Amino acid sequence: MDKYYTVDIAGMKRDLLRCSLNEHLDIAAFIIFGDVELTVHAAKELIKKLPDFDFIVTPEAKSIPLAYEMSRQSGKKYFVARKKAKVYMKDPVTVNVNSITTKGTQTLILDGVDGEQMRGKRIVILDDVISTGESLRAVEELVKKFDCEVVAKAAVLAEGDAYNRDDITVLGYIPLIEK
Repeated sequence: MDKYYTVDIAGMKRDLLRCSLNEHLDIAAFIIFGDVELTVHAAKELIKKLPDFDFIVTPEAKSIPLAYEMSRQSGKKYFVARKKAKVYMKDPVTVNVNSITTKGTQTLILDGVDGEQMRGKRIVILDDVISTGESLRAVEELVKKFDCEVVAKAAVLAEGDAYNRDDITVLGYIPLIEK
């Protein structure tokens, strides 16, 4: 069995470590942290595929470097749906999410001040990998509380059946790998 899965991300190849999800399946672990070359490349390629937007919203944490780089390249501000409330948050809004890579229920929180800045605007929801789509769904629920229009949901990679969804924009595919 190979220890790695090679993925093509809009013409840039990376070897991803295979990690056991359970006794029957492995996933290819995509970690964008620290890979500046890939982050810059993925941001550029995703921006090309997206419609006009006003803001980017991403769940904490692995997609934050990508959101930052897309913000830098596009000139559009980004916001982070946090995992824990912070003392500086005013009127935080919360939703719960169950993700394939997170054990148990996770909470995502958007600062009410950030939400008011986004009110009625065109939003891109961004993540690093989409698998079940639960993180995207949770962020979409958050921004809709501020009457935002979600114009796109995007990620660097789609995993498994998520690749066949027509409501997301992605740059590449990683399978759920049967053992």
